[in-house]
Amino acid sequence: MKKTLLLLILCLQGLFSTAQQTTLTVFNEILFYDGYAGVVSFPVPEGVIRHRNDLYAKKLTDAQLAAFGTTLTADVTIKAACDNYDRIGNVNLAFVPKGATTYVPSEVQRIELGRFITPFMNKNIAPTQVPYTFNVDNIAKILKDPTILAAYDIWAELEVFGVPYAAQTQVSGCTGRNDVFYGTLKLVSNSETQSVVPSFLLPLNFKKDLNNYAAGASDAVGQTVRTITFTLSEQVLNAKMYLITSNHGANSGGEEYNRRQHNIFVDDVLKLQYTPGGLSCEPFRMFNTQGNGIYGPVPRTLATWASFSNWCPGDVIPIRTIALGDLAPGVHTFKITVPTAVFANQEGYIPVSVYLQGVKYSLGTEEFNTTTFSLYPNPTNGQVTIQSEEAVKSAVVYNMLGQQVWKGSTKQIDLSGSQPGVYTVQIEFANEHKATQKIVRK
Repeated sequence: MKKTLLLLILCLQGLFSTAQQTTLTVFNEILFYDGYAGVVSFPVPEGVIRHRNDLYAKKLTDAQLAAFGTTLTADVTIKAACDNYDRIGNVNLAFVPKGATTYVPSEVQRIELGRFITPFMNKNIAPTQVPYTFNVDNIAKILKDPTILAAYDIWAELEVFGVPYAAQTQVSGCTGRNDVFYGTLKLVSNSETQSVVPSFLLPLNFKKDLNNYAAGASDAVGQTVRTITFTLSEQVLNAKMYLITSNHGANSGGEEYNRRQHNIFVDDVLKLQYTPGGLSCEPFRMFNTQGNGIYGPVPRTLATWASFSNWCPGDVIPIRTIALGDLAPGVHTFKITVPTAVFANQEGYIPVSVYLQGVKYSLGTEEFNTTTFSLYPNPTNGQVTIQSEEAVKSAVVYNMLGQQVWKGSTKQIDLSGSQPGVYTVQIEFANEHKATQKIVRK
């Protein structure tokens, strides 16, 4: 009898332990304001930074990080204020030099954990809020990595862009107001102890728009292609890329309303093909309480939704995982192409976020800071720009015979005097990282 009772107690303890979890409320109904207006001066909760009207940040303390286990979920709730249109929002992590009390978002490494689209909501009609959930268990490893934590503080960000202009005339109680949404972010983890395996993390692209008409938005104007080159100094085990894209452009014939095939290449090998859009947006109709939405008065068929919807107002944007196995030291490339994208009237964009994560048994802080860059345009008529946040120490260009044809120490390369062909560009950055990439002279 005693043995049976003891076994029962142990089983109950096991069930209780499994059910235990840590929930950290980072932001609780924090109010966002007109994304186009000057930054408001209203007070913020203790420890919170308002970078912009659409972006808040808060540092995760050592105690909070220590409480997380082997799993991680980011739960977001968006509550209606005075924006009644579908807008883009996202959850980010920023890696800020240790001890800094603030930071400039564009000057630190950041990764996007999850992206969502707000519904067409009227704050006077229930339901007035919508939940989103992102399973990001892979990030739990980053939150425990001693090398990263020794060099960086980790800040959680919640970003929701909105504008109140339509709601000011269409929603009762919004006249003259410039607040757009309330946002809540909770990080949820289990209580299991995690064995510490040094992680490799490399942010490659953070919400940088891809299109075919703006200089710098693709490898070359007229193409919807972006190539990102990065160099690994040592092997990265079990490497995976985490990718988020969404097509935007609400004009006639815009990219929101046309499903395009996306192709992902790593080291010039096709790794993933996908066409955005789910089966139906009907499960999210209940959250779209404003009559000016895309839903219409009656349910739409699966065929109708498949004919135009890339995403659903009130839903999350998928996080796509690209398993790469073990990556060898050296130069690597990530490339995304959307060959049938049109961008009618030169409008619309595809924000692309991607980061590389894996295991590295000899990880050093310098690996996290590996330099990313791109050469634009490629192919080129002669003038080439090295696009990178890091300064260039030297750049040397060789032809296919190995002969040096150009050398400099700026981000501008001049091949106007060179013959058409394929050239190799070797770059040394100010942080002593080195990289090599080929470029085509037309």
